[in-house]
Amino acid sequence: MLNKAILMGRLTRDPELRYTPNGNVPVVSFSIAVERNYSGSNRERITDFIDIVAWRRTAEFVSQWFTKGMMIVVVGSIQTRRWQDKNGNNRTSVEVVADEVQFGESKKSRESNSGYQGGYTDSYAAPQQPSAPSHPAPSFDMPTSDSDFSEISDDDGEVPF
Repeated sequence: MLNKAILMGRLTRDPELRYTPNGNVPVVSFSIAVERNYSGSNRERITDFIDIVAWRRTAEFVSQWFTKGMMIVVVGSIQTRRWQDKNGNNRTSVEVVADEVQFGESKKSRESNSGYQGGYTDSYAAPQQPSAPSHPAPSFDMPTSDSDFSEISDDDGEVPF
């Protein structure tokens, strides 16, 4: 059986580091906002809010380096928990148990997004045109005539399969 989740999104709140009752195993919980690949009927992107839990060294890493609004990549597995609320109603929680986490953006990108206010940009917008490179691209010459290599014609008229 396979149970693997790979998610990339922004933290909706600061991670909460706690320890197990005996006090020696760290656990952190947080939530991330993840946009779906398709739009709703009004052409707006739909966002899901996914609960994440991480244990031990991963928990310590998340609590030390991540804060609300930062982009994070989470790889883990989906689990469900059944519990009763204070009124005795049966409840089910779905969460991802993080096996590994990574920064979803560079430090420079995070610093330029420091004014992040919770909005989401359209990830399918047309990319900006890159500026001209400051260093010219290297040129590569074809091998000399003494070489065993030669240029192959692009069209020999036959399909290779």
